[in-house]
Amino acid sequence: MPGAYPQLIQLDQKKPLTAVIKEVCDKWNLPGPDNYALQYADGIQTYITESIQMYTTTVACNGHGRCAEDLYKGIQSSDSGVRCDSLKLLADVSTDITFAQEFISRDGHSLLVKIVEDAHESVSHLSLAPLIMTHTLTAFMELMDHGIVSWENLSSVFIKKIAGFVNAKVLDTSIQQVSLAILESMVLSSSSLFNEVKQEITLERLISHLQVTNQQLQTKAMALLMAMLQAGGEADRQVRVGDEMAHYLYVLQTVRLNHLEARMRTPLDSYNQEQRDMLHELRQAAFETESESGLSNERRRSLCAKEFKKLGFSNNSNPGQDLSRCPPGLLALDTMAYFASRYPDAYSRFVLENSSREDKHECPFARSSIQLTLILCEILRIGEPPSETGSDYHPIFFAQDRLLEEFFCICIQLLNKTWKEMRATQEDFDKVMQVVREQITRTLSSKPTSLELFKNKVNALNYSEILKLRQTERLHQEETLAPPVELKERLKPELLELIRQQRLNRLCHGTLFRKISSRRRQDKLWYCRLSPNHKVLHYGDVEGETETPSIEALQEKIPVADIKNVVTGKDCPHMKENKGKQTKEVLDLAFSITYDVEEYSLNFIASSRTDFCLWTDGLNVLLGKEMSSESMRSELEILLSMEIKLRLLDLENVPIPDMAPPIPKPPSNFNFCYDFSQAEQ
Repeated sequence: MPGAYPQLIQLDQKKPLTAVIKEVCDKWNLPGPDNYALQYADGIQTYITESIQMYTTTVACNGHGRCAEDLYKGIQSSDSGVRCDSLKLLADVSTDITFAQEFISRDGHSLLVKIVEDAHESVSHLSLAPLIMTHTLTAFMELMDHGIVSWENLSSVFIKKIAGFVNAKVLDTSIQQVSLAILESMVLSSSSLFNEVKQEITLERLISHLQVTNQQLQTKAMALLMAMLQAGGEADRQVRVGDEMAHYLYVLQTVRLNHLEARMRTPLDSYNQEQRDMLHELRQAAFETESESGLSNERRRSLCAKEFKKLGFSNNSNPGQDLSRCPPGLLALDTMAYFASRYPDAYSRFVLENSSREDKHECPFARSSIQLTLILCEILRIGEPPSETGSDYHPIFFAQDRLLEEFFCICIQLLNKTWKEMRATQEDFDKVMQVVREQITRTLSSKPTSLELFKNKVNALNYSEILKLRQTERLHQEETLAPPVELKERLKPELLELIRQQRLNRLCHGTLFRKISSRRRQDKLWYCRLSPNHKVLHYGDVEGETETPSIEALQEKIPVADIKNVVTGKDCPHMKENKGKQTKEVLDLAFSITYDVEEYSLNFIASSRTDFCLWTDGLNVLLGKEMSSESMRSELEILLSMEIKLRLLDLENVPIPDMAPPIPKPPSNFNFCYDFSQAEQ
């Protein structure tokens, strides 16, 4: 507590949280324990609730912070200084979902909306006004990110005001940055909000934001532009991204990537202490190195050389020589260091897995990383000046600040996967790199709009698929055995993608499942749904057939990245346990997912064959596998039939409207019928 000596208080985690907080407050002589909460003092300062298991960590009683009620009152203060401080603190603590729920339950988000709606257009008539508006918008964005309140509830006045901040020619850049982020979330949340934003924001204004020197403002403007392109239809995309715009995006991408050229052209300097430290940090991050302080110089050099060899450096006594080739120069060291710090578990796994393989079968991390960085530089054309007619840009670039480094982290793990698929040895190094280059270029040619989409697609394009594609292309080049390309085959990929999106949307909405016990009782229910970003499955027990529960209400979760496989029918663990006791109907509706390690599973029994098909298809899409249900095949045939009929109508010059015809008004009365008793003449 401020002004008091610190106390070491042992918290009994077996007691209810309210009892623990009361004990802490009693030790500090604080009245009203209901107004306090435990909060992590270090790192991300989130609040601790009953649903979050408490581990041994430094915690602090939130006695000096403001609770939701205090902040709710503070942001309404007539003193602008108090309002500014309250809003600043609100923006900081709104990242915590527990606080966000408390604040929103008091209708606090509506208060923020009103502040924005009542704001003066210039937001600069008072000295603290820009800061107040920046904190207001930031707090609003953080609260909305939890998904507690729907974006659909926002008024047109609020949308116009946010758009006005973006369109203003003279305004604080911090306000414009967060306003662009809010509009991006609106556009991605629903088609109706997209249409409203499209009416308020012009392409010319977004382009003007791309021409400023503020890189953060550029990035936010580009993110909104990409979101609008994704949300719009094909006609809208063609209108917004014409030849001139495509060229501008290409130039912007080239200029920003070329900032990496200096590092790419600079070899490692063995006398540069900072660069030498980076090399040794790579080594120490990969191995649990014994303390080197007590070792002799000879022993230390021997240990370092041994570990640099395991890392895959050709010159293990002086690994800096491996980085003397330019390109990629120091850029290869940067990508390796980024991977080691950003994804330490994946980095350690890569190095240790390969250092324990048989001789010549290990995939050398350092050599592979250096060559992969060079390949990425060539694919992204780093160092090449933009051409006057170029228009080949990557949408993924504008959704990521450190594209090259994140690309590298995905592709180096892809390389290890491809190495194992090819059962490669050291002599096959160049062949593996050729396959990896092909995997990357083929995936990029499909213009993925996010790193997650790129990762899923490039990992699905395995070595066997590359061989099939090469064989098909070779047959086409030789003009032998080239089958005629039917219209149906051309339409299938687009329609399959439509079905995939429908499946994922259905998983995001979630489904109610029944628990079937050995006594065949079916009164217990549980709910499972996919998070909006398609990264986590949330599930938990529910009471009765109620409305769709929120994600926060479902306490259990499984990261999609941990899911290993989907099994159905008699292969499911819960079906094997009751082998011979399940009916064929139950077997046909059972499916399970295995995760983390094979012995962990989440078991389902669908209420209908339709739900079974939707979920098994959706889970296969998440795992990058093909959909195989009968529902998918039926829907694909229906869509193909409809699309072909529309194409045939178009060939006959029958105009096909873009919009559905209006529904006619109902008749004034319904007093009409057909007399079936009269025989037709």
